[in-house]
Amino acid sequence: MKNYNKYARSYFMPPKTSMKWMEKEYVTKAPKWCSVDLRDGNQALIVPMNLAEKLEYFQLLVDLGFKEIEVGFPAASETEFTFLRTLIEQDLIPADVTVQVLTQSREHIIRKTFDALQGVRKAVVHLYNSTSVAQREQVFKKSKEEIIQIAVSGAELLTSCAAETEGDFTFQYSPESFTGTEIDFALDICNQVLDVWKPGVDNEVIINLPATVSLSMPHVYASQIEYMSEHLKYREHVILSIHPHNDRGTGVADAELGMLAGADRVEGTLFGNGERTGNVDIVTLALNLYSHGIDPELNFERIPDVLKVYERITKMKVPERHPYGGELVFTAFSGSHQDAIAKGIKWREDNAEPYWNVPYLLIDPTDIGREYEGDIIRINSQSGKGGIAYILEQTYGLDLPIQMRESFGYRVKSISDHLHKELGSAEIYTIFEQEYINLNKPIQFIDYSFKSGEQFETMIEVKKDGVIHEFTGIGNGRLDAISQVIQSQLNISYSNLLYKEHALGTGSDSKAVSYVGITNESGTIYWGCGIDVDIMTSSIKALFSAVNKLILDQ
Repeated sequence: MKNYNKYARSYFMPPKTSMKWMEKEYVTKAPKWCSVDLRDGNQALIVPMNLAEKLEYFQLLVDLGFKEIEVGFPAASETEFTFLRTLIEQDLIPADVTVQVLTQSREHIIRKTFDALQGVRKAVVHLYNSTSVAQREQVFKKSKEEIIQIAVSGAELLTSCAAETEGDFTFQYSPESFTGTEIDFALDICNQVLDVWKPGVDNEVIINLPATVSLSMPHVYASQIEYMSEHLKYREHVILSIHPHNDRGTGVADAELGMLAGADRVEGTLFGNGERTGNVDIVTLALNLYSHGIDPELNFERIPDVLKVYERITKMKVPERHPYGGELVFTAFSGSHQDAIAKGIKWREDNAEPYWNVPYLLIDPTDIGREYEGDIIRINSQSGKGGIAYILEQTYGLDLPIQMRESFGYRVKSISDHLHKELGSAEIYTIFEQEYINLNKPIQFIDYSFKSGEQFETMIEVKKDGVIHEFTGIGNGRLDAISQVIQSQLNISYSNLLYKEHALGTGSDSKAVSYVGITNESGTIYWGCGIDVDIMTSSIKALFSAVNKLILDQ
């Protein structure tokens, strides 16, 4: 590509090495979560949410278990102001939930923010100003000292306004564009703000370090976070928060390494909705923790329901391959994948395995409201015999013999390839039914009877070419006797009778299923399936189905 040399690294490493996070294997507990869907997420929508939609979305976040929810920038617009007032005046904020509001470090905005907060039980007031080199030089044209004064004066005004306003307030400060700020300067400005607020045991303060624009690889962000964590004043009374964006597609990695590096709190959105490429996706972060056996302290047990509300209100579409939430993230079309998944699930059932370790499936899809049928194994021209057999067994109770699975698998794949479409479970069953079950042309089986002795003597009644015939014969067993009659009386040659049977369902009204394979002189196996309330009848129907397939192929 052209013009690559006009780009240069615009981030800053800490003044000294901060890499202790590398020694940690994994995150050991969930962070404090703060949803910013109603602020960052809302301002990223083509059509922002109206009041009713915001109220419904707020309730969704509460139901999912969020204890901190940023509800907007109340001084920015009448809609934002009204939304906060509605939450307060209609007592819609649960006692264990804290709302968060955003304000720039400007006097009239801060004062209007506290006007909007009148009567709130508790709230986080989130103060920010831009600190990056690019913002200082190009936008504000101010020195470092002037930028610090903006932050300090805002912090002082928050203190005085909070003292004049009823409510329990926690202060939060963000050096906006932290990732483009010299780390020693970011530390200086945060510490000067902390000196104003003087956090203590009963007065915790949040320092939020946003990757407003993701500028580096994730390990750099982690080193920046670790350095700040180790050098912030009043650290034992500071909640260190991170707010990664996803410009480089590394928002989740930034957040996970940031947590290893000392972050106590994460701000993000459902499915990563946010400006440009979005905010960090809390669904992915939370379920990544879940996949390591850690309680995420958020409830995503019904992801399909969350998706419906999210997509309806935001008008955004979660991509099919989006982690956990996407329609196809657990779906296997590949034959080898389907076979491994089916065998893994069966092995787990047979061995009462306590820990989830099924091939190709990071977590059990049913734990987040997804279903095996239709979600996990889906059939197209790339699918294999294992997946196709799994669909028939799970949905219709048909446990095909291993040799039969290959034959039927090729047939289904051929049909899918010809139609250029995915086949649903009902379509697969219809193909199986038409190809194998109780086939009665060109020879229709009607009835049978047996006399037992040293050998089984049988009589069968069939219909061929519109004429009913009765034939008799003997064999070593009942099915063998029927087979001997077919070969001798109907002049049909085959060998190597393969047989399997099982019940279809349980209880007194269950049916029997039989599968019969026969081999012609060239070695081709022809399969048939019989279903009947009587096991013997189902076996005979399966044999005639196989014979009819052989005749039609001649």
